Amino acid sequence: MACIDALNIGDHIAVSWLCVALEVSRSAVYRLRKKMRVSPMAEDKKQETKVKARTYRKLTPEEEAHVMDLCHSSRFMDKAPPEIYATLLDEGEYVCSVRTMYRILEKNQEVKERRAVVRHAHYAKPELLATAPNQVWSWDITKLKGPRKWTYYYLYVLLDIFSRYAVGWLIAERESGAIAKHLIAESCEKQHVKPEGLIIHSDRGGPMISKCVAQLMGDLGITKSLSRPHVSNDNPFSEAQFKTLKYCPSFPDRFGSIQHARAFCRQIFPWYNTEHRHGGIAYYTPESVHYGKAEGFYQTRSAALDAAYAKHPERFVKKPPEPGRVPDQVWINAPRFEMEFFNENNLLRV
Repeated sequence: MACIDALNIGDHIAVSWLCVALEVSRSAVYRLRKKMRVSPMAEDKKQETKVKARTYRKLTPEEEAHVMDLCHSSRFMDKAPPEIYATLLDEGEYVCSVRTMYRILEKNQEVKERRAVVRHAHYAKPELLATAPNQVWSWDITKLKGPRKWTYYYLYVLLDIFSRYAVGWLIAERESGAIAKHLIAESCEKQHVKPEGLIIHSDRGGPMISKCVAQLMGDLGITKSLSRPHVSNDNPFSEAQFKTLKYCPSFPDRFGSIQHARAFCRQIFPWYNTEHRHGGIAYYTPESVHYGKAEGFYQTRSAALDAAYAKHPERFVKKPPEPGRVPDQVWINAPRFEMEFFNENNLLRV
């Protein structure tokens, strides 16, 4: 249907751009266009040839009815088509192939799943928007390898998705909802946030869905948001922060003790917040964005680029250089935008 819509919009819009908007394959559109250009007479002749070539192989309606009667008989009603086929062959009778028997049963809507298959609940996709710091926080827990095999320490991190600033972290020897509750309460107090306007997003790990964390958020008036099960893309900011942490050159293969892990994090998080240039926020530091200092750095960058352009304009071919700005909106699962295409005959909304 989408392919037909793409053909009906008109020739003044590029097919490639339309296919991106409608989420259809360009090859399917071109194939359909080619098919629509074939003359009706040629198409009818081709269909006639196809029908004639297959008619002599097809079972007659009487033979199909006989197959259905066999499947419905008290002898075969509880048997699968391969068993019916084999039993009849042992008696010297051939009715049709196993695949044909399945095809006839499917045609009569008598093929279905017999097992009690688990029906998973439908989970809505979280759509969260932050336009300033301390509106949406994301948090997660990652494992840090201990001194021996199968020993781990657990790093809890709370991250502001707008500024990428780590508003709180701690290391513990286990995953626990009570520990997470303590971290959330302490971070809210440290950031002086109004809990009523705060959303905290996480995946569906044990501590995240624990009763004590839910009670804390309910008492503070914090809105709780959860990822869909087994969808890591719903919590991208925390996952990316853990990757930055673990790809740091100074990150050790194993930590000798929990004190070692805490000492390392006391160095790495100040670096991440105050020195790390984050690509998602135009290579400003998380601290400068979180506390509103990015605009001053923008002016400094802009002045430096203006001076460079005034000195050597020939080196900037297309336009004068401009420093990147901090995005004014940060989404977790941004909703699909709507576009309207007009032509003389119809209106299509995507």
